[in-house]
Amino acid sequence: MNPATGTRSLVVMGSLLIGGLLAMGGLGWIGGGGAFSPTGPIPTTAETPRGKGGRLPPARPAWVSPLQPSCSIQDLAQRQHVQALLAALRTAPKKVQVDPTNFGERFRRDAFGQAVDPTPRLVVLHETVYGLRSAIHTFRTPHPNDEDQVSYHALIGEDGQVIQLLDPSKRAFGAGNSAFNGQWVVTNPKVGGSINNFALHVSLETPLDGENNNPGHSGYSSAQYDALAALLADWIGRYPIKPENITTHQAVDLGGERSDPRSFNWQALQERLQNLGLLC
Repeated sequence: MNPATGTRSLVVMGSLLIGGLLAMGGLGWIGGGGAFSPTGPIPTTAETPRGKGGRLPPARPAWVSPLQPSCSIQDLAQRQHVQALLAALRTAPKKVQVDPTNFGERFRRDAFGQAVDPTPRLVVLHETVYGLRSAIHTFRTPHPNDEDQVSYHALIGEDGQVIQLLDPSKRAFGAGNSAFNGQWVVTNPKVGGSINNFALHVSLETPLDGENNNPGHSGYSSAQYDALAALLADWIGRYPIKPENITTHQAVDLGGERSDPRSFNWQALQERLQNLGLLC
């Protein structure tokens, strides 16, 4: 037990500690702060920075979603259960205050003065690597140094508990140097761009046997997949997020160092979103 947080201990894991505590949440110095004000009109379409000093992200294979289109409801009981979770999520959300150093406002202009669309249109899946309460303690702790700043919009515990950390209108520091299908936003001209300005971030609590640098673990609980489906249903209902734009930290990371969420079961998510009618 961790006497500071009353939860599972934070395991010192060499390179995975970097990938878990900080980098899995993103390098805040890429996504946050800077001398640029997130002001100006919101454009009607998403734009990738071009010209005027703007930079395109490096070429890489396009994301191909494991989620398949389907209009077939296979499990009515599961559908009703997740719908009940969605209703509870909307009427009685569980919230935790994140320290202001760990998140920012969404930018409406990039580092080169070009208009960018801050509307969330991408969801990035992560894992905590360590216990839920340790993660919450990290987000509530002030981090004056940019490289320590980290946050997600929501956490999902092993028991299916959803903790909402940030309103989706805010920019979480969830991914550092990152891009999605040729899109990023550069908010600091000295470094690469990031997907944080148009992304929502959710992290699944890692099982105890995953507090290490192994390539996989025992996987996430059924309750976590139920809760994740409910949360995604809420976000998809509020923002122009397509199911094929649900991706992973590993997929958007440009450094090739991230592997989260390890052991993710896409079929489990497929079944739940399909039963909700969100893949039709």
